[in-house]
Amino acid sequence: MKSGFISIIGRPNVGKSTLLNAILNFKVAIISDKAGTTRNIIQGIYNEEDTQIIFLDTPGISKPKNKLGKILNKESYALTKDVDAILFVVDAKEGMGKGDKYILETLKKSDCPVLLVLNKIDKLNREELMYRIVEYKDAFPFAEIVPVSALQQDNIERLIEVIKKYLTGNVRYFDEDIVTSSPMSFMASELVREKLLNVTIEEVPHSLTCVTTKYEEKSSIVNISVDIIVDRESIKKIVIGKNGERLKMVGIETRKELERLLEKKVYLELYVKTIKNWKEKQVYLKELGFNELNLK
Repeated sequence: MKSGFISIIGRPNVGKSTLLNAILNFKVAIISDKAGTTRNIIQGIYNEEDTQIIFLDTPGISKPKNKLGKILNKESYALTKDVDAILFVVDAKEGMGKGDKYILETLKKSDCPVLLVLNKIDKLNREELMYRIVEYKDAFPFAEIVPVSALQQDNIERLIEVIKKYLTGNVRYFDEDIVTSSPMSFMASELVREKLLNVTIEEVPHSLTCVTTKYEEKSSIVNISVDIIVDRESIKKIVIGKNGERLKMVGIETRKELERLLEKKVYLELYVKTIKNWKEKQVYLKELGFNELNLK
C-alpha cells in the first residue's frame, strides 16, 4: 500500500482544478475561464486497490490586491510544506511569466520534490513543447517534467504513475469510496459560484462569494439555501439580471447538477446580499469561511 499528499499550485487560470477533476474523473472543484476561481483548499482523493493519493488543490498565487488575496496566497504557500510532492502547474501555451518566477523563488525554500506539469499541450506543436520544457528546466531543478492536457485528459495516467514514485505513506487515510473531503454544503455554494462566473462579466467574479446557510437532507429531497455575497449594489443588479432572469438561470443549472451528484430531488433557494468591502474585513472573511492561517 502506498499513499501520500500532493499539493497542486500555480498561477491563476492555468488549469489546476481542471487537472484535479481529470485525475479523479469526478468534479470536485469548480472550473471557469475567469482567473482566481479556486478560493479554498479542495481535497480530492484518488484511489486504486493499493494506492491512495490525497490531492490539495490550492488557490492560484498572484500579487495580492486585498486582504482576501493575502489569505489565499498564504493558504497556497502553507501547502508547499509537509507534503510528499508538489505539482507546479503552468500554462504551456503562455510560457514562463513573472508569476511563475515569483512562485519558483518560494519553491526553492521547500524541501519537497517539485514536479512540473506543463498543461494545455493540446495548444502546442512538438517544437513549441520542447522549447517550453527547456525554458522551465533552465529555471528550476524539477524532479520530473510531465506534459499534459487536463481538458483532453491526455497523459493523465502517466502523471499518476510518476506521482506514485514520491508517495511515502503506507496507510489509507480515507475510505475507498470517498472522492473528496469537502462537504456537499460547500460543494453547493461552489457550484452556485461557478454558474455565476460563467454568465457574468469579468469584474464580477472578484466581487462575490457564496455561502451555504442551510443544507437539510431528507430521504427523498435535499433543501439548500445559498447566500450570494457581493460588495456593491451595482454587482447585485448584474447577478440578479433583468427581471431576475440571470439568478433564475443560475438556480436552475445548479439544481440540475446537484440532483445528478446527490441522486435526489433538490429544492434550492438563492439570496443576494450586499456587504461593502467584504474582502477587506476580517470579521466577514472569517464568517465566510476563509482561513486566516495566523495572517499578520
